[in-house]
Amino acid sequence: MSIADATGPATGAYATLDALIGLRFSAAHLSLSRRTRALAALTGPNKANFRGRGIDFEEVRTYQAGDDIRTIDWRVTARTGSAHTRVFREERERPVLVVVDQRQHLFFGSHCCFKSVLAAHLAGLLAWSALGNGDRVGGVVFNEASHQEVRPRRSRKTVLALLSHIVNFNAQLPDIRRQHPPRGLAAMLETLRHIARPGTSLYLISDFHDAAEPAVREHLFRLAQHTEITAIACSDPLESMLPPPGRYAVTDGSRRAELITSDRQLRARYTALAAERTAALQTELQRLGIPLLAASTENSPFLLLQRYFGEPRA
Repeated sequence: MSIADATGPATGAYATLDALIGLRFSAAHLSLSRRTRALAALTGPNKANFRGRGIDFEEVRTYQAGDDIRTIDWRVTARTGSAHTRVFREERERPVLVVVDQRQHLFFGSHCCFKSVLAAHLAGLLAWSALGNGDRVGGVVFNEASHQEVRPRRSRKTVLALLSHIVNFNAQLPDIRRQHPPRGLAAMLETLRHIARPGTSLYLISDFHDAAEPAVREHLFRLAQHTEITAIACSDPLESMLPPPGRYAVTDGSRRAELITSDRQLRARYTALAAERTAALQTELQRLGIPLLAASTENSPFLLLQRYFGEPRA
């Protein structure tokens, strides 16, 4: 897949393994090791109390404009008569965990692809980029009934295993025969707290439709204490605004219904409620110090990630 191909949106109702493998070429132009100013700005003023990757002391050098004053070495400064600062080298060895939601709620789309397919393509790009950066990469794929974990390793085989699980879970949609109570995002986050080790760079891909539950906020808060979380919310334009006034046939795979969108008050209320949900999610994640990236089925997942991780590796 060329860069020209990658700039388009994902397509289709189901993800394919060939398409996810092909993303490795465009992923070479992403660098997850660099958290850009644009991404940092999404965390808001309140930073998470992240205790994770260690930093190793490298050297003491003359203070330069822009250095953090907290790193000034006052002993050396007093001895030499000029300001000196300590320089640390961030530990490059870090596990990357890509968490992919493939629940029933993501089996929806009105434009180029379903949200479940968008989530799969985002996960593929992140996994290939992490591997290319020399990180140990693994992941978790989950739905209402179960989850599949892939332990982080620095190997192409591990990435392929993760992509295969994503495709397998995606192929199970829609699961209209499910008999057990659905497993929500809170339950998955609780599991992640036992899986994700301190210092893990965690990419959580979901539509976050049940993120307002108190248990979700609690688990995210606990995870943010020792992991570096980036949330990516998958959405479809039809979720934020109804289509033009008219009558539309809709289906969930087993039933059909008619959607009438002529009522102006209904349209306005629908748009307002969607905006409220989005704003509430952004506010909560900012409070936790977690950046939120917004992905849409009508846009390119590669271009979204390129905006924040677009510097090519040296």
